[in-house]
Order: sequence, then structure tokens, then C-alpha cells
Amino acid sequence: MTRPYLIGVTGNIACGKSAVMSMLRDHGATIIDGDLVYRDLTGPGSPLVQQLADVFGNEIANDDGSLNRKALGDIVFSDPEALYRLDHLTHPAVVDEVLRRIDLAPTPVVATEGVKLIESGLGDQCDEIWVVMCDPARQRERLVATRGLSQEEADRRIASQPPLGEKLARADIVIANDGTLDELRAQVGAAWMRSGASRVVG
Repeated sequence: MTRPYLIGVTGNIACGKSAVMSMLRDHGATIIDGDLVYRDLTGPGSPLVQQLADVFGNEIANDDGSLNRKALGDIVFSDPEALYRLDHLTHPAVVDEVLRRIDLAPTPVVATEGVKLIESGLGDQCDEIWVVMCDPARQRERLVATRGLSQEEADRRIASQPPLGEKLARADIVIANDGTLDELRAQVGAAWMRSGASRVVG
């Protein structure tokens, strides 16, 4: 069986990757959300959570063995070295699971997304890479509004992200998400028509 055509969607936090993924689903792609894969892998009784607890302390694990994301975030988003260690531990497991799900996809096109799609090595498996970007002020606004972060916490999250330039250097398609949802939908539709994925779907 031929592997599906794979679109990798990346971009820094709160730039609108999830909205773009939803629109790609409307165009016929199977969606694999890297963050949801990570949540599945760090659920109750997860061996990955135990590995993380051994490195970062038992406070990052809830009583049921699932990951306490806030406790872990408080550690890694203020310490670049800790964030590097976290990535080193989690990226291989997430990438393996994403690739497994790609192989099971029922459609000829799959879209997967992640902030560190390129840094994790998953970008090397993609047929094309879409980068979603927006103004940092919009990122901060969205983090405060949708995740309940303070402006200081939001700024720490934004500062902890990999440089956008590295993503743009690998981009086949760039989506600028500073406008309305309708404007975003129009951009995604135009990008889909330019994409090799549209030819695969027919």
C-alpha cells in the first residue's frame, strides 16, 4: 500500500495551526494532531510520564499517572536546558506514533501538525511543509484569551519557541494568519490548489 501524501503543518504557538488543520480536513485530508498524540502518550499509567518524572520530579505526574502539563510547563518554559531534555525524551515517541497513525489513514492525503515538526525530524517525512505565522502581539492575545495565561506567562511561552526563520527556510507554503477566519480559509483554499495534495485527491 502506498503511503499517503503527507502535509506537515508547523508554526509557533497560537499562530492558528489548529484552524488550518481543520480547513485541511474540509479538503479531504486525514488530520493527525501532534499535541493530541502527545496527550494520548501521557495519559493515566503512561510509561513515558514515569520517564519524565524520573528526570523532572514526581510533581509532574498526577495521582493517576497522567502528565500534569502545567507543572511540567512551569519547569521547562523558563529553562531552555530543561525544555531541550523534554524534547529529547518525547520527540521519538511522538514521531513513532504519528507515523503509525499515518500508515493507518483512510485517505490519500494526511496532514499532521506540531510546533517542533521540523526540529523533531518529522518534517523530513513530509512531502511538503506549511508554515503558519502571525504577529507576536496576536500570539500573546490568543494565549491570554484561550489558555488563561497572564501576559508574562504568554511572553515566556512565545520566547521559548524555536526561531521562526528555521521553519520559513523549510516552508513550501506560508500562511499569514493575522486577518479574519474567512481570509484564512481563502488562503488555505488557494494553497491547497497549489499543493501536490490536490492532485493526489483529484
